[in-house]
Order: sequence, then structure tokens, then C-alpha cells
Amino acid sequence: MKKHNLLYVILLGITFSNCGGKKKGENSIFSFDSGQFATHYLPQENLDLGILNPKAKEIDSIVYYVNDIKAGTTKGNSKLPFELKNQKLGYQYLKALVYFEGENAEATARIELVSDVTPKLLKYKVINTYPHDTGAFTEGLEFYKDTLYESTGLKGKSFLRKYDYKTGKVYKQIDLDAQYFGEGTTILNDKIYLLTYQEKTGFIYNANTMKLEKTFSFDKDIEGWGMTNDGKNIYQSDGTEKIWTTNPETLKQISYINVYSGTSKIKAINELEWINGKFYVNVWQKDAIAVVNPNNGAVGGILDLSGLRKSLSNTITIEDVLNGIAYNPKTKTIFVTGKNWDKLFEITVSE
Repeated sequence: MKKHNLLYVILLGITFSNCGGKKKGENSIFSFDSGQFATHYLPQENLDLGILNPKAKEIDSIVYYVNDIKAGTTKGNSKLPFELKNQKLGYQYLKALVYFEGENAEATARIELVSDVTPKLLKYKVINTYPHDTGAFTEGLEFYKDTLYESTGLKGKSFLRKYDYKTGKVYKQIDLDAQYFGEGTTILNDKIYLLTYQEKTGFIYNANTMKLEKTFSFDKDIEGWGMTNDGKNIYQSDGTEKIWTTNPETLKQISYINVYSGTSKIKAINELEWINGKFYVNVWQKDAIAVVNPNNGAVGGILDLSGLRKSLSNTITIEDVLNGIAYNPKTKTIFVTGKNWDKLFEITVSE
């Protein structure tokens, strides 16, 4: 088995995509020449945008759009070359607005842009092991001012706490109302942001006092999963292959990337951590972390942490998956754990 195929097996949360070039909502006059589209496209490739004109209409001009952004205009029925190198991975939605004989009509199609990066298999070394509360169904994990914060899930058992990771001593804990299933958390500008699972509700706390300052509703019809930040924007996952960029002031989702490993989407993205300009992400139900390029969604590295389970002293179930990534800038090490695990592992990572 080739090395890159082994990496795909590690991240078996992948879903193989259908062929690109499916027609979508096309009219009876013009259509994209979808038969000329490849199954997948790579970022270094170009796409020739052109339409079929079976009724031999006299075309004045065509305005082409990619993802609702104008790509260019052609005279008559000439093709428009389009470079894919600056596009984010995932489906690219194509539209042609055709002007002909005093009228206009649209044609639509889509193609799929996939990653040209072969992920590297990363190594890790456990340098310390600390106690972890077996009653903590871990959803979010983050350091702030050398203090570890953790959010947990399950209705009636969800809480947010900050504690001494070396001893497990809890400094302060906030229990969520029983109607909420707690999810990911992140801390930015002395504010703690906390998501809930399917309640489409989030909370903002003061990071020093942990007093609730605001409750907000999700901007999109999505689930709440993982959360992190880069010092400016907040990022959150929703259980799909998407990582959303969120404005911390308006709490509105600005945009998203799709996570791909080769030609495959990596679905069920869960806990997130921003480390040295990359996303480190848990894949739900997989004992692995994917390292993701935030610019386009390409997986550049995979960290197989399945060996950590052997170090646990308590008995865990199928629900008690690896989840929780926290980078400590003071020690420049990464802390990982899982739902209801009895240990918190401090590790270093290398190629």
C-alpha cells in the first residue's frame, strides 16, 4: 500500500465525491459542455468555460461567473480560460449569462476542485501525562494565559471550566442549563466563546470572572462543533467538511473552506486548534489529527494518535473518542485528550 493511501485509511471519515460536471438547473437553449469536464480538477489546472448552442442562436456575448463572482466576458460564443489556482477546494459553481437576439438566458454547472497535496505522516512524542476528569465529555480545550480551559458536552452534564492542568484542580466552573449540549470553545480578547450542539445558541463569558456577558444565535442553520481563533477571527466547525470564518464582533459567518485530503472530503471535522498558522483538527471517531492549510482547506499532515488509547487506565466506550487539542505557547507543546479519558497528554510533533 502506498504511503498516501495509508494516510487516507487513518482518516476514514472521508467521503469520496461524485464526478464533477453535473448539470444543474440548465435551460433548454444553452448548456455548459459538461461532457468535456474532468472528474476532478487540481489547483494548477485551467478550465475553459464554454457553452453548447444546439439551436444555433446568434450570440452577442457571454458573461461567465464562478461561485457568483464574475470571471470574464466573451464576444460571441468563444471560450473563456479560467485559472483555478486561487480557488478554495470543493465545488466550483459555474454560470453563463448568455445575451442573444435581444434576449438573455442562463446555463449552470459545477466542477470539483481537489487537493494536489500528499499529506505527510507526522510523528509525536509524549513528554508528560496529567490527570483528566473522567466525567468530562470533552468538546473544547484551549490555553489562555497559561491556564487550561475546557468545555464539555451531553445535556445535563455540560460545563465550562478553567483549571490547573498539572493537578486537575478546578479554579472555576460554569454549568450549562440542562437544555444545552455544550460544544467547542475559544478565547479572544478576554472573552470566552462557547458553542452548543443543536440548539443554535452560543454564549460569551468574561475570561477573568467567567460571568456570562451575552447569549447569541447562530447566523447560519448549522450545528456547533469545534472552535478556535487566530487572534483576529474565530473559526468553527459544524460536523461537515467545512471550517467557517466568523466575525467575533457580529458573530456572523463570513466564509468557509472545505477540508480535502487528495480527492476526498474529510467530513466530521470536530475540535479545532490554530497552531503556527495551521488548523489542527480532530476528525470525529478517528484517533487522528489532520493539519489543514487555512487558505484552501488542503490536508498537509496527519498525526495518528491511536497509540494513546493504550495508555489509558479507565475503560472507555465507543463514544469516548479522541477530542481536545490545546497549544500552550509558553511551552510550545500540544495537549490532547478525549471524551471521558483519564489522562491529558502533552506531546511534541515532528515529521
